[in-house]
Amino acid sequence: MSGIFGVYHKKTEGCINDLLFGTDYNFHLGTERAGLAFLSDSGEIWRRIHDISTGAQLKDKFGNDLGHLKTRLRKNRNKVNFGIGVISDCDDQPLIIDSRFGKFAIVAMGMINNLSQLSKDLLKDRTLTQTGVGINTIEVVAELICQSDNFVDGIQNLWSKIEGSLSLLILTEDGKLLAARDRFGVTPLVFGKKPDGFAITGESGALYNLGYNQDHYLKPGEIVEITASGLKILVEGDNDKCRLCAFLYIYTGFPTSCYENQSVECARNRCGVALAQRDFGKIKADLVAGVPDSGIGHAVGYSNESKVPYARPLIKYTPCFGRSYTPADQRTRDIVAKMKLIPVPDIIKDKKIILLDDSIVRGTQLKDNTLAKLWNSGAKEIHVRPACPPLLFPCYYLLSTRNIDELAARIAIKEITGSFLVVDDDVSAYLDPNSDKYTKMVEKICKKIGATSLMYQRLDDMIKAIGISEEKLCTYCWTGKKIS
Repeated sequence: MSGIFGVYHKKTEGCINDLLFGTDYNFHLGTERAGLAFLSDSGEIWRRIHDISTGAQLKDKFGNDLGHLKTRLRKNRNKVNFGIGVISDCDDQPLIIDSRFGKFAIVAMGMINNLSQLSKDLLKDRTLTQTGVGINTIEVVAELICQSDNFVDGIQNLWSKIEGSLSLLILTEDGKLLAARDRFGVTPLVFGKKPDGFAITGESGALYNLGYNQDHYLKPGEIVEITASGLKILVEGDNDKCRLCAFLYIYTGFPTSCYENQSVECARNRCGVALAQRDFGKIKADLVAGVPDSGIGHAVGYSNESKVPYARPLIKYTPCFGRSYTPADQRTRDIVAKMKLIPVPDIIKDKKIILLDDSIVRGTQLKDNTLAKLWNSGAKEIHVRPACPPLLFPCYYLLSTRNIDELAARIAIKEITGSFLVVDDDVSAYLDPNSDKYTKMVEKICKKIGATSLMYQRLDDMIKAIGISEEKLCTYCWTGKKIS
């Protein structure tokens, strides 16, 4: 998915520190690259990019770089007040672009489904140079922006040509920070301020410890400019067009964040409550647990509602292992999933466990690592309760699930029907908890993962728990309904 952070600060030390830690608070949103760019008062843009696939913290990756930057600034009697940072799920970012607007740095988050065709068109027009190492999404984005006469028109030109969603930050050499939230509002952007600075990011939870107060949620399609004077809206957004990614509340977002004034952690608690209410009187269990970390909020809500004690039979070894869902290759996902969770046998042995997870995507990690560790530690029963419905479509708007044949629900459908079904097939019966097809699909998945029982969250319960009306949420990965 990627995460972005931008900052203006009156003091050099404050700018550097806030950008480093603010970007680091987006670490859960990407696994491949991290990048920082600063603008000095001499007009120079400084940039560094590092590989973060090993999971090291940003202060370790960028420590020497930032030390050299501070030394260089002191020597030349320069300062930096503006910066942008990114945690990237694929491409090298930020890029520094020379254009007729002048030099600028750019970062973005989202996904472009017609990237290959756009790249071919730009190559044909000789406005893009292929390097031989693949297409860099951000380079294509920058080229499309530069087709217009100014940044605002360029961003709108970009949005008119892409299929998918994209939010971005641009740092200009004349001391302006531009921010644009994608036209559907699939990803959030929030502006924060404090006496000596301003910040903007997708994760509101990144602002609190840095002393910023949330001041303005950008609307879908809104473009703003941040200078030393504060925030200026260049293009008004439209909340009626909001289609915020619902999966942010279930899994992707950080628990401390709020989107559209709805707390992620509270939404997860309510998801757990809804599952417990559907389960009422059906299961006698010894404890409720959440798969760390994103299943914990759901489990707390379930435990509070059901009165079944909450416990931690699985502990995540946080320092070295991030999310097992986001790495691009299966081998890396398997290694992370295997190594990050450590069981506590004394809590598990002879216990009937209700296990809350954010979702079941592929199902392999849940079966081969999470449930296997519980069974091998002596669990008596394991009742799995995902906080969202079966995922039936690869995400169209963010880099998430990548292929339809990876999804546990589609694999179950193939076992029932003999095919995965094509993307535009009517799968409504497999979303209807009262249909025979849905029951058979869930039974197949339950058997595949090796659980005692399996009950998914209903779509209507999930939407109610999030607290935002369905027409303002993107639920494509469950329903297959594209944003219009």
